[in-house]
Amino acid sequence: MHTVVIGGGVIGLTTAYHLARDGETVTLVDARPTGLGASDVNAGWIVPAEAAPVPGPGVVLTSLKWMLRPDSPLYIRPSLEPAFLSFMFGMWRASNAKAQRAGFAGHLALAEHTVEVFDDYRADGMDFEMHSEGLLMAFTRKENLDHHLTHLDLVKRYGLEPTVLIGDDVRAHEPLLSDAVEGGLYFPKERHVDPGALARALHARLVAMGVDIVENAPVDSVEIRNDRVRAIRSGSRTFIGDRFLLAAGAWTGPLSRLFGTPLPVRPGKGYSIDVEPFGLRSATNLSDAKVAVTPLSRNLRLAGTMEFGGLDEDINQVRVDAILRVPTAYFRGWEPPTAAVTPQAGMRPMTPDGLPIMGRLGGLSNAFVSTGHGMLGVTLAPGSAAVMTDLILNDRPSPLLEPFTPARFSGGRSTARNDRRALNHA
Repeated sequence: MHTVVIGGGVIGLTTAYHLARDGETVTLVDARPTGLGASDVNAGWIVPAEAAPVPGPGVVLTSLKWMLRPDSPLYIRPSLEPAFLSFMFGMWRASNAKAQRAGFAGHLALAEHTVEVFDDYRADGMDFEMHSEGLLMAFTRKENLDHHLTHLDLVKRYGLEPTVLIGDDVRAHEPLLSDAVEGGLYFPKERHVDPGALARALHARLVAMGVDIVENAPVDSVEIRNDRVRAIRSGSRTFIGDRFLLAAGAWTGPLSRLFGTPLPVRPGKGYSIDVEPFGLRSATNLSDAKVAVTPLSRNLRLAGTMEFGGLDEDINQVRVDAILRVPTAYFRGWEPPTAAVTPQAGMRPMTPDGLPIMGRLGGLSNAFVSTGHGMLGVTLAPGSAAVMTDLILNDRPSPLLEPFTPARFSGGRSTARNDRRALNHA
């Protein structure tokens, strides 16, 4: 049997690998070279303990305040487009403690074996940088630390062994932290990778396994007969398969309309900036400011911000400068770099409730979707690949998929002309 995977980000690459490893013939089609965008422009964190959905208590009020600041961690471009308003209403509706806790539990279950699977990838010959020094969440505001303490019973249930560090205990753990830091949470089992190296390693392993990778082939039409996908097309090229997986990240929104099942996936732009090493013990979340700090062998990576706008990867220098200033409040001796840096932007696939969308795609008998992983693509990729492979190859829907079913969203068909217009705009 032959599965066509649409999308060459970390979700598409890992799922293609799991499918091929289980004996499936796989073609992977991407609109550009694999591993770009958010799959490269991210912190590289493998952090189930940090997997709470974005919507949560206080998010709406905080977001409204942040929208008044051009350098804030969040920017929402105002729009009266019905789909945009519906998305934002869905996010507001999901911004409560009960929904966030339930989503967090779903993410933790999906990522339960993530670390072991990354070890398996390395054992199978994938060469990428990976670190196991854990994750520190640092807080300058005690109320933010207190909120995260309410979820510790969940992470303990999955054996993640958090340590609460109050006052000088957090500086004893990480001497570079300033006196402004009130406390922190340390998770010793979390890891981080060089995300670009991970994507390249997955690509190389797929090629070695005989997977056909077709790059620079944006999908512009889908042939459907009798509720079954027969082929997808990119210009003059046609890709025929027995099964099709839509895993196109932030571009899933317009592409899903080609399959007759519009999904509420919108782009949330994030930035990363690589600077000189700083000597941190581990990956560190500057939690109040939403900036991730990742020590890699060649540099220190800062990643952050969330912009809800269009499907563009343009750089907003105001927001880049804000990211570079944030560590000043958290670290002793930090000064924003004076040498030129090269920021990058990537589009995270966001959903209204902050949860992935995984399962069968609409009423199509041979089409599936795996998208909407937001800022958790690296963390959730192995678990997502495993359950989607079992569903695609064996028709076994894992109970782990229940919180992420596409059926929780509904939508009608759109015209092919509007679909093409959306894709061209992207």
